[in-house]
Amino acid sequence: MTGGRSAALPRPRAVLFDWDNTLVDNWVTIAEAFNTTLVAMGHEPWTIEETRSRVRASLRDSFPKLFGERWPEAKRIYVDAFASRHLQTLKAMPGAEELLRALGQRGLWVGVVSNKTGGFLRKEVEHLGWTRYFRKVIGAGDAPNDKPAPDPVHLALKGSGVPAGSHVWFVGDTEMDMECAHLSGCVPVLLNAEPADPLVYAGRLPLWQGAGCADLAEALAALA
Repeated sequence: MTGGRSAALPRPRAVLFDWDNTLVDNWVTIAEAFNTTLVAMGHEPWTIEETRSRVRASLRDSFPKLFGERWPEAKRIYVDAFASRHLQTLKAMPGAEELLRALGQRGLWVGVVSNKTGGFLRKEVEHLGWTRYFRKVIGAGDAPNDKPAPDPVHLALKGSGVPAGSHVWFVGDTEMDMECAHLSGCVPVLLNAEPADPLVYAGRLPLWQGAGCADLAEALAALA
């Protein structure tokens, strides 16, 4: 069936991950930077729950909708606020490094496709000491279009010899990640404790869903 841990996963040749709330948690600083920006631009601040539910797209895709013609000013405020402490609050999701280590032991092509600005993203990967786990780390602005467009997926797979398709898992925690998987023809893998709502995920349901990295590591081991 589509969705749920009982769905069969094909054996992968490559695995691409979303970053925030999939492999790492940095919502404290994301929320603080958003609220600094919102208040400076004359908007009401968001709760952290609102931030988690609303923040999906890259800055270049979301800020023009939020702030209109003043979006470049808002971007500068956000970037300055985020840069000041994002490495201090960054932490790995439970089981994330163990999963990455298991994938590396299998010799799979592993990459990141995130809507976090590429420079920030690569600093966070390096800060955690995870550079060795990834062949490509693609963030917002690195490809002509950001997620959910398939462009960053193809960029993340460049040089792998593995085309986007049924041998590539795209792992994320939101409907936008699943949409990106569907648009690029990859296997949609959802890590989220909440069941995928068919209305929210209409046309972009996951093939497989688990609560977190440990569940996916278990599914990977079962493929052996």
